[in-house]
Amino acid sequence: EKVEAEWEQIKNSPTRLTFEEIDRVKGYFTEPAYESLQDATDTLSQQRFENKEFDRWLTHNVGEHKKPGYAIVTLTLKKTGTPPGDLTDRQLEQIADLADEYSFGEARATHEQNMVLADVRQDRLFELWQSITGMGFATANLNTLTDMICCPGGDYCALANAKSIPVADAIQRQFDDLDYLYDLGPIDLNISGCMNACGHHHVGHIGILGVDKKGAEFYQVSLGGSSQHDANIGKILGPSFAREDMPAVVSKIIDVFVENRTEEETFLDTYRRVGLKPFKERVYA
Repeated sequence: EKVEAEWEQIKNSPTRLTFEEIDRVKGYFTEPAYESLQDATDTLSQQRFENKEFDRWLTHNVGEHKKPGYAIVTLTLKKTGTPPGDLTDRQLEQIADLADEYSFGEARATHEQNMVLADVRQDRLFELWQSITGMGFATANLNTLTDMICCPGGDYCALANAKSIPVADAIQRQFDDLDYLYDLGPIDLNISGCMNACGHHHVGHIGILGVDKKGAEFYQVSLGGSSQHDANIGKILGPSFAREDMPAVVSKIIDVFVENRTEEETFLDTYRRVGLKPFKERVYA
């Protein structure tokens, strides 16, 4: 009764969200000036057939759009040899120009450390791909093991206990075969240089946390995290590792996955089915 009485007092008070207010706020979020287009299915099919690299990029870095004739393009900032998410001032200028040319002047940064052009005409995708290939934005590794999140770590951050970027670089070089990455399927690998978790290591399928041991840098590994609807905090594998060991540690984890997975399983599926034990046994054997 008390709740009902309170509701009677507040339901029509000035805090009520009216349709008029909803429409007013919607006015700040107008759609771009989309054209009435048809999906460029035949053109894209022909271009894919003629160019394998374009086909790879279209398959992995281009998403469906709610408007016919448009596509969502992710500019990946995960080229091997470059710190994940790193951009120079010149590259930012290039992305601004690309946004003006292809996406109504708008570019978006993602928490996965990539950039998105959200409103690209399908009939201009090949043209865009040709432009960004030379800029280093067309690495077709979106959602793969090397599309990792990595904080600046000890190279740039005063809070960090350990460096992150050299670990990311070593793993990139260890897994620099796109066909193998595609075979592994979607894997979130996240690296943080300290417990502040700017790299979201705790929700990575494979999480790496830099820790300090008596002034030396070590790395703790966790498995099974997820930031999706089935969110989970990863479980710590065991004692931490030296930096030079990290590529081999990740390779052993991937080997256990490959040996145990069924055809339709992702890394996370296999981990949830077999548990931490097989990974732990292999890594610490």
